[in-house]
This record gives sequence, C-alpha cells and structure tokens, in this order.
Amino acid sequence: MLFIVYPMPRAEERMHGQFFDGKESILVRSLFLGERIDLRALEAGNRLSISPLTIAAGENGRAVLMRYGAVVLFNLSPMEEAAFLSHLTSMIRGPFAEPEYEEVEIRLTRDGAEGIDHDGAVLLSEFTLERLQILAYILAESVVLAHYEENVAQVFDRIEPLAADLKFKGRGRFADRELLLHIGQTLLIQHNTVGRVEVGEKPEMLWERPDLERLYGRLEDEYELRERHRALERKLDLISRTAQTLLDVLQAKRTLRVEWYIVILILVEIILMLYEMFFRM
Repeated sequence: MLFIVYPMPRAEERMHGQFFDGKESILVRSLFLGERIDLRALEAGNRLSISPLTIAAGENGRAVLMRYGAVVLFNLSPMEEAAFLSHLTSMIRGPFAEPEYEEVEIRLTRDGAEGIDHDGAVLLSEFTLERLQILAYILAESVVLAHYEENVAQVFDRIEPLAADLKFKGRGRFADRELLLHIGQTLLIQHNTVGRVEVGEKPEMLWERPDLERLYGRLEDEYELRERHRALERKLDLISRTAQTLLDVLQAKRTLRVEWYIVILILVEIILMLYEMFFRM
C-alpha cells in the first residue's frame, strides 16, 4: 500500500508566500481526470488554501484540485506526479480512460510584465499562492475545454453523415435512439461546462485581490477561454438543432406511415362492406 505524506509549508513560505526554493522556472501540468473529485479527505489534511483546494505535493511541489475533476500540478517530477495521481484514484468519480492534459513552463520575470512569453511560457512576478491559484484556474478551464472540444468534434463526425443523407437522398438512415443520445450528450456537456466548471466566470478570489485581475485577464485572453467557450456553445447548439431536426423528420415519417396504415384499413373495410353488399343482392 502506498502512503503519501504531504509536507507542511515552511515558516518562510507561510510568511512571505514564496515557493519552490528560489527557482526561476518550474513546470506545470494540468489534467482533467474525471467527472468529479471527492476532496473531503484532502480538505481535512494539511492545506495551503481551501478555495480552490491547494496542498503540498511531492518534495517541493504544489497541487491545486478542482471538484469538477481537474488538477493542476506545480513542480512535480514524473515519479512524484505518478505517485500523487495514484493516491487520487480512489477519489475520482467517473475517471476518464485517457485524461486530457496540458503542460506549460512558468518563469519569474524581473520587469513586472506578467503574461505569456513569446515561446509560450507564463511569466509571473512572484511564485505566490494567489498567482499560482489564478494560473490554476486558467489551466484547469483550458484542459476541460480541450476535453469537450474533442468530444464535440467526435459527435460532429458521427452526425454529419446523417445530415448529408437527408440533404442528398431526401431520407435518413438514422434511429431515434441514436439521435436522442446525441441530444443528451450535448445537454450533458453544456451542464458540465456551465454548471460545474463555470467557464467564463471569474474566480471569487478576485473580489479579495483586485490587483490580480489584470493577470487573470491577460491569461484568459492568451488561452482564449471565452472565445473557445462561445465556439463550443455554438457547436453544441448546432448539434442539438441538427439532431432535433432529424428526430422531427423521423417522427414525421412515422406519423405519415401510421396515416397510410389507417387509410389502408379504411379501404379494406370499404371493400369488405362492398363485398358483403354484392353477395347479399
């Protein structure tokens, strides 16, 4: 059995908020592990912050965990990351077979210009808890969007031939169950991105630290979170409307078929009545 002991923050870290033993740059990985993470066990232990939950991890790393299934790891070696994720396994609800992940380097900048460098690295003036949490919010939302963007692309690939059949052949080879599955999947994605993840909503901590709003805005713009979310919403709406239209066509065909059955039954009844009248005469 594997036991992981999370070290307590050192006194100088608690006082000054500086992490990572004076390093100038560290590696950050964000992962979307599953539909939800049960954080109650971790909240009861040593933690640096509760919202979002931030804890020490590895020898000199930090982890920010989101209830909606994302985790952002700072300064963990591959072995430390594997051990940490293994420890989280029992807490993940609805784990993904192949979790989406993103990786970025963050560096200290001496000129105070925080944002994204020309090579894609994130520049921070200090490695403080609040700045790491701001970055964690951005990276967590980005990896969630990447996951659902891939899902939506797969749904597009499945539903496009159905629409093409309707356009070129005037009929479809689709079933109501399949169409309902597409509609249900789009609704679930919308529920997860808007309800759970709250993509596009600013973190509550900015109300207490308005000085960090500029950093959040720059990172949000660089990762194009709002644009990606709007594009995802448009695609989901298109999928939903397409599936609904195809479902309406399918139901209309069934209704027409039932009407023909009724007409045929009426004709049969008329023929039987005429037959009886003929033989009675």
